Amino acid sequence: MDRLDDTRAYYDEFSTWYERERGRGYHALIDDLEVAIATPFARGARVLEVGCGTGLILERLAPIARTARGIDLSPGMLAKARERGLDVVEGSATDLPFGDGSFDVVCSFKVLAHVEAIERALAEMSRVTAPGGTILAEFYNPHSLRFLAKRFAGPRAISDRSTEAAVFTRYDAPGEIVRLAPARTRCVGLRGVRVWTPAAVAMRVPGLRRVLRAAEFASMDSAFARFAGFVVAVYRKDE
Repeated sequence: MDRLDDTRAYYDEFSTWYERERGRGYHALIDDLEVAIATPFARGARVLEVGCGTGLILERLAPIARTARGIDLSPGMLAKARERGLDVVEGSATDLPFGDGSFDVVCSFKVLAHVEAIERALAEMSRVTAPGGTILAEFYNPHSLRFLAKRFAGPRAISDRSTEAAVFTRYDAPGEIVRLAPARTRCVGLRGVRVWTPAAVAMRVPGLRRVLRAAEFASMDSAFARFAGFVVAVYRKDE
């Protein structure tokens, strides 16, 4: 199998229990932060989520969007998104099956870090974005507590047979994220997701959970965003 087939197989396998922890604790916090970032842009807009997975983010954006579509490489993930009634198609981030300027907002969370041809993926996201539109692209940040925790703990299991090491993973520092802005776009902001939370287990401590949640929302748009585990670039396409 080539790299794309490996990635598809990884996420098909992961889809069987991907949502087991999504609705609570750490994973719910990450989803809530990402939705909070996307909501102001998605309201009344034509939205595409690249790498929509099982549709947890797209489902929350769809009610406020003019239209909401998703694309994902994994049939297993897409089957669950379709169960939610979402408009999703199978495809790759590096070859989006949509016309030029089809969307006002193109977003991608938890996905681009696993795309080796990142510049091609960003170029495709820009191509399908209308002039004046917005691209929200989330990257993994090496200048973060999350990066250190990952290095210390090693790859976690995603099934009885596989770990996170089975899929390509990249880390891009904030300066590189700005440089990666595709042609005819500019980076107008960096938003931080998971600045202070040292490990997912910290969100299981009731008192600490409340403190961390408040701190994370307060830090999304602060100077500390550059040290977040996930950095969301806001790229604006030229008119």
